[in-house]
Amino acid sequence: MNLILMGLPGAGKGTQAEKIIDKYGFPHISTGDMFRAAMAKGTAMGLKAKSFIDQGALVPDEITNGIVKERLAEKDTEVGFLLDGFPRTIEQAEALDGILAELGKKIDAVIDINVKEDVLVDRLAGRFICKTCGATYHKLFNPPKVEGTCDRCGGHEFFQREDDKPETVKNRLAINVKNSQPILAYYKAKDLLHEVDGDRDIQDVFVDVEKIIEA
Repeated sequence: MNLILMGLPGAGKGTQAEKIIDKYGFPHISTGDMFRAAMAKGTAMGLKAKSFIDQGALVPDEITNGIVKERLAEKDTEVGFLLDGFPRTIEQAEALDGILAELGKKIDAVIDINVKEDVLVDRLAGRFICKTCGATYHKLFNPPKVEGTCDRCGGHEFFQREDDKPETVKNRLAINVKNSQPILAYYKAKDLLHEVDGDRDIQDVFVDVEKIIEA
């Protein structure tokens, strides 16, 4: 079973990836892990990628695609794989089709953990920090025991980092939505896309993921 896992920041994709790996034993192949492994092994593609990364430049698609091909050709992918963070563009999706065809493999399902944007904003913009001692809280998942009072130092002043402010989060999500829509449409046209409601208990979400994998 060869899977692609998709989802916007805050949708719970990482949690579901862990559960898939624990149950089914697929290797979890993320873009970052692939780059680090290829560079550590000193593969031809890894060395090329390193030359761009060392300069602070974006790694060209042809090198990224080459690293993906190297990774998907490894023996542990014979049981299947879970791709995370690739493809990010239609060009990468088309390149992936070609890579898999060469390796005699195919994508069986694309699972998109779908959560409404306003819920994601609440999740991602909920973090706040005590100004006095630096203790970190979240309005949904880890609020102070007494509202407006830090559990650790008793302080009453809190702040949000710029990255955690709602407007920043909304902008980041808008960019992610724009970038992901063409990929989702690409796989929907191939009848491979399965959308899962991620705005539920983690285990309930995983039950739906299991149904997709086992079907």
